[in-house]
Amino acid sequence: MSGTASLGLRSGSYGSLSSAAAGRKAGARGWGWRGGEKERLQLLHRARRLVSRRRAGVLLLLAAVSASIFCSIFAVAKDDNASMIISNNYEVQNTIENSVYPSMTRPLMMSSDQYSSSSVNKIELPNRLHLSFENFTHHPCEGFSISPPPLVDPKRTGPRSCQVCYVSVDQAFALMPLQPSPSPVLKNLNYVFEDSITANFSNQSSVFGGHSSLEQRNKSFDINESMTVHCGFVRGKKSGQGSGFDINDDDLLEMEQCRELVVASAIFGNYDMIQHPRNASEFSKANACFYMFVDEETEAYVKNYSSLYRNNKVGLWRLVVVRNLPYEDPRRTGKIPKLLLHRLFPNVRFSVWIDAKLQLVVDPYLLLERFLWRKNATFAISRHYKRFDVFEEAEANKAAGKYDNASIDYQIGFYRKEGLTHYSPAKLPITSDVPEGCVIIREHIPITNLFTCLWFNEVDRFTSRDQISFSTVRDKIKAKVGWMPQMFLDCERRNFVVQTYHRELLEQMIASGWNPPSTASEQPSRKLRPGSRKSPPSKKPSVKRKREKRSSSRRRLPKPITGTTGVIM
Repeated sequence: MSGTASLGLRSGSYGSLSSAAAGRKAGARGWGWRGGEKERLQLLHRARRLVSRRRAGVLLLLAAVSASIFCSIFAVAKDDNASMIISNNYEVQNTIENSVYPSMTRPLMMSSDQYSSSSVNKIELPNRLHLSFENFTHHPCEGFSISPPPLVDPKRTGPRSCQVCYVSVDQAFALMPLQPSPSPVLKNLNYVFEDSITANFSNQSSVFGGHSSLEQRNKSFDINESMTVHCGFVRGKKSGQGSGFDINDDDLLEMEQCRELVVASAIFGNYDMIQHPRNASEFSKANACFYMFVDEETEAYVKNYSSLYRNNKVGLWRLVVVRNLPYEDPRRTGKIPKLLLHRLFPNVRFSVWIDAKLQLVVDPYLLLERFLWRKNATFAISRHYKRFDVFEEAEANKAAGKYDNASIDYQIGFYRKEGLTHYSPAKLPITSDVPEGCVIIREHIPITNLFTCLWFNEVDRFTSRDQISFSTVRDKIKAKVGWMPQMFLDCERRNFVVQTYHRELLEQMIASGWNPPSTASEQPSRKLRPGSRKSPPSKKPSVKRKREKRSSSRRRLPKPITGTTGVIM
């Protein structure tokens, strides 16, 4: 099922151009021509002979000359010292790289004397201790400005990717900070494991979340040097044991061994197809951890239909089966690994979260350098491509039936009474109140861990729509310590991920007569016109998901009542 796992890509385009090193002489190196001057003259002479007796030959001559110029410009000889990669996913065709199992061979940027048999399991790049931003007179991407590409198809006016400048993998690794970033005010963060509070009318959180009271919630925003907060996994021996969201001991041991970078995703309810990361470097395959959290239903599907499944691995992904799920709604369960990766991987420095509907097409270390280290940031998330206002986001969720409307209204009303206002330019430098939360790039330090803990607590207490609660948690922390997440453009996010169809929708499209590609290297083209043999139906089949009720915990709680203050608690 290697091909099936990659079906349904809406845009499989990914391309990169490598700039030549400064000072290269084009004439001496031959820009794109494998032969010399003699071969070029022979080609032009043959073209003249072919067209000498016909008028149409003029066009052929022009075409030949144009082809030679095109090759001279774009077929640049390979340069291992290229310092910058400019990537653009928009309408650029590229074959999927089937990175099934990581190769432990030496990467190209290392010389033979830098490689030894002792580095078979972990690839170490040179000069990590010698390079820093101070060593660069000018950053390789200095002066590069982000601008969306021009419209190729006037009918496609929706969100698109824009060009993003990345350094090379060895430079990214060399620029990794040797020490953790400072955490403002908060230095020591602990978590509640034992909770004697029982469910009552004022505690709406789940058993998994610890039934935190409203008073405990408000106190958690009072940031001090040392804090203990609710952060899921309550009443368990440790994260992943005995609290719901249970993971077997072998997997937990492997997760504890992950030290530097984890790339994580999750599929619950068998809702998505596994998307295989592309363009991962040999260094990332050997040093980063790739984890996919699944439930038993999804695991059974993968075992039966994926030819790549082997020893709990599918390609680069290591599958971790989660049992005793604490929520009935798969979307709410998915927020546990999304927001609490620091609980599941206690020894990891950095993490990249990718929703299962997305395919990662850029090396993860390049993302860390681009969105964290280059900007001196510790948490990065993209803005929503269209909406900036939480109130508008709430109405859009209601219109799309994403959640029970009464629960959304209750949450928005609660935040309004706490001081939530509509977004306006007056909030600058805050650029948006609504994130596109399908990608999170962060460093695991106390302040970022606290942020995701408190964000998860809002998801546990209110609705699972995390875009609604994001700005409230951000603003409360910012008011105390001045820290807030870095938000980047949505078009930048679309540069390094490709969105795919959900599994149910894809299967319905196939049942409707759309013929999917036969191999993993083939992708549905965005340019296919409706009615062609491989074109998906012009109108997507509707996929109805069970609307989640207000409380999605398996241990259902009494309905909230009106308190003495007139505010629903």
